[in-house]
Amino acid sequence: MRIFWILLKKELHAFFVSPVAYVVLALVMVLNGFAFRAALSVLESAPSEGSIVSWTFHAMWFWLSYFFIFPLLTMRLFAEEKKMGTLETLFTAPVRAWQVVGSKYLASVIVYCVLWLPSLFNFKFSQWISAGQVEVPAGAMQGAFLILVVMGMFNLAVGCFASSLTANQIVAAILSFTLSLLHFLMGIFIMVVGRKLSDTIVDIVNYFAATEHIRIFTAGLIDSRALVYYLSMSLLFLTFTHHVVEFRRWRP
Repeated sequence: MRIFWILLKKELHAFFVSPVAYVVLALVMVLNGFAFRAALSVLESAPSEGSIVSWTFHAMWFWLSYFFIFPLLTMRLFAEEKKMGTLETLFTAPVRAWQVVGSKYLASVIVYCVLWLPSLFNFKFSQWISAGQVEVPAGAMQGAFLILVVMGMFNLAVGCFASSLTANQIVAAILSFTLSLLHFLMGIFIMVVGRKLSDTIVDIVNYFAATEHIRIFTAGLIDSRALVYYLSMSLLFLTFTHHVVEFRRWRP
C-alpha cells in the first residue's frame, strides 16, 4: 500500500499544481451559483412542493456544469502520460497496474468531491442570512450529495477508461463526454416518449437514468438499487481500464 499512497500523492499534486482543477472549480462555482439563484426564483414566484435542494439540482445550470467536470478531470490521467512517454517509464518501477489505475481514479474522486464543497456552502449560507426562513431539508441535502458522489464515481471511472484508450487528451475528453451524455439522455428519452412505452420498459430505463436518480435522492429518499448500480458500473469500468493498461504494459 505504500506505493499506492505515493502514487496517490503524486496524482493529487499534479491536479492541484495545474490550472485545470482551479478552472473546473471556478466553472462549477459560477454555474451552481446560477442554479441556486434559479431555485430561489422558483420558490419566490409561487408556493411549490419541491424544496430548494430539488430545484437546485434540477436546474439547467446544474446539468450544464455536471457534464464538463468529468472530461476535464480525467482526460489527462493516462492520455498525457502516454503522449509524454512517462507511463512506460513508470512501469519500469516495481508498481502494479491496479496501483496506477487506483491512484489516478481515487485522486480524481477526491478532487471531484472538493468541487462540490462550495455548493454545500450555498445552502448553509442561505440558512444563515435568512435566519432559518429558507428551509433546507437535511434528508434531501444528504441524499442529493450522496447521489452526486456515486454518480461522479461512475462517470470518473468512464473517463479513466476513455483516457486509457488514447494518447490524445481531446479524443479522451470527447469520448468521456459522449458516454456521460448518452447515459443522461436515457432519462430524457423516457420523459419524451414514456407514455408510448410499456410500464416495464419505462421501469427498466428509469433504473439506469440519472435524472430519475436525482429526482428520488433530492426528495430525501435513499434508493439502494441506484447505489449498487453506480458502484457496480464504476468497478466494471475500472476493470476495463486495468485490462487496457495491463495490455499496453506488456505489449511488445
